[in-house]
Amino acid sequence: MAQLRIGSRGSQLALWQANHVAALLREQGHTVEIEIIKTTGDKITDVALAKVGTKGMFTKEIEEALADKRVHLAVHSLKDVPTELSPEFTLAAIMKREDPRDAFISVKYSSLDNLPSGAKVGTSSLRRQCQLKAVRPDLEIFPLRGNVDTRLRKLEAGEYDAIILAAAGVHRLGLDKHVRSRISADVMCPAVGQGALAIETRRDDRQTQTFLAFLNDADTRQAIECERALLGSLGGGCQVPIGAYAEKRNGRLALRAMVGRPDGSEILREHADGADAEKLGRETAQVLLKRGADKILADVYAQEVALPKQP
Repeated sequence: MAQLRIGSRGSQLALWQANHVAALLREQGHTVEIEIIKTTGDKITDVALAKVGTKGMFTKEIEEALADKRVHLAVHSLKDVPTELSPEFTLAAIMKREDPRDAFISVKYSSLDNLPSGAKVGTSSLRRQCQLKAVRPDLEIFPLRGNVDTRLRKLEAGEYDAIILAAAGVHRLGLDKHVRSRISADVMCPAVGQGALAIETRRDDRQTQTFLAFLNDADTRQAIECERALLGSLGGGCQVPIGAYAEKRNGRLALRAMVGRPDGSEILREHADGADAEKLGRETAQVLLKRGADKILADVYAQEVALPKQP
């Protein structure tokens, strides 16, 4: 069996993910170590993600460690992985997806509908912001950065009436008790890849890829390829107001997707199904572009997106 090194970010959630993969590899007889690598996204904590706008901000330094052969594999939240990988890397495995939905978390209120007018909601995601504003234009949306613990602490300190986090991350950290409800994907379309873990290797490292093959989930991979094809065709990264969620139904893929203006004034939604994952993603993106997604995204990219002041 092999000695393997995993490259991971140092956040509590990233380390849970790396340790989860390490435990599964150890069960196969491998010796596994984890190297913590600080990424651009970890260093910039006082600026909203939408204003940073760096593709690969959570993966670049880890990929450098892969290229230098300091680590054999990297474990990522799939929604952080750019749609276009450098040719020297590959996603060797995409693991079975957890709940892809967003979680509504609040001390006082049980759901989005129960929030009073003018309530303060924390999120730095333009995707979440625009969908929140579409259903509840009366809410005040404020930036929220930091790891899950930091965000929960700010909520409990009364800085926010509610915050929105990925349900999968909250569950992985054993913090489900904080979740008051999970928001339907029809109301808040998830981020591309949300809830899934990706394992990246050097493309020429066939041996490590062989060791990781048992972690790959074919249905999840097909769904993710569909979502990433849509995102790539729209020219979007992980900090733009785009959502997509594909799932297997009766042997075919059902895809829902959205593109919206950050203020919620315009949201385009599409539902489609098909057998060819990448084709379905690309064709659905073209429908959205023809309906005006190109204008929405051009406007988002052309301006410094106006993000509200801190509460």
